[in-house]
Amino acid sequence: MVAPHTPHTSNDPPDIAARKKTLRLQCAAALRARNVRLDHGIVRRLEALLHPEAGPIACVWPLAHEVDLRPLCHTLAQAGATVVLPQTPPRGAPLVFRQWVPTSTMLAGRFGTHYPDGPIMEPRIVLVPLLGFDRTGNRLGYGGGYYDRTLAALPHAASIGYAPSTQEVAQLPCGPHDKPLSCIVTEKEVIRFG
Repeated sequence: MVAPHTPHTSNDPPDIAARKKTLRLQCAAALRARNVRLDHGIVRRLEALLHPEAGPIACVWPLAHEVDLRPLCHTLAQAGATVVLPQTPPRGAPLVFRQWVPTSTMLAGRFGTHYPDGPIMEPRIVLVPLLGFDRTGNRLGYGGGYYDRTLAALPHAASIGYAPSTQEVAQLPCGPHDKPLSCIVTEKEVIRFG
């Protein structure tokens, strides 16, 4: 996941940026306080949703407080899927995805992240970690803009957000660069858009 502690440099209008900043603080606190046993339900729903033959699937190697997708990575790899994980580049660039297999060496990345030493590949499906989401497919990340740039650079990739249901908010403010997700997966349901 991309740095939860990076300073936010937004292209959003000031009022939207301020509202997002407040929501980020609230949603980050809710994520840290969640019952981590809910994460198992998210992983199970993602396993049922994802098909190994769909092409490279971009998962996320978690930071300490995030939903742990490592069991999903192993399940997908055992089923024959190509799994890729993000490498966080310098600010202003989209994420780079490298192939992961269970025997991959994990390298230390920016902001406490880890990525595999595998070859660079373009994903067909991008799993997007969420601090918050609403019922229209809008998402709230950490504010670095990495997934905004990545999804814009991969317009044909499916974007699947995932988060505990505790991260749902009534309505998220949207800026000019915000793109709705294809669907959002929680431990309770799969919410589809479009």
